[in-house]
Amino acid sequence: MPYTTEEGGRLNNFAREPKLYTAEPPTDGQKRNYIFLGIAAIALIAGLIVVAYSVSNVG
Repeated sequence: MPYTTEEGGRLNNFAREPKLYTAEPPTDGQKRNYIFLGIAAIALIAGLIVVAYSVSNVG
């Protein structure tokens, strides 16, 4: 476990903070993929709702 030394020579055994980095915005290809995945997810959910409704005793 890494220890850090505070002022006065006291040991501190809290975790060290990780290095920070800046996030990069998505590229055009990534944005396109997000749109396709969103459309696929909506179609899947809609299909599940249709199947659930068709096999239920509501109708």
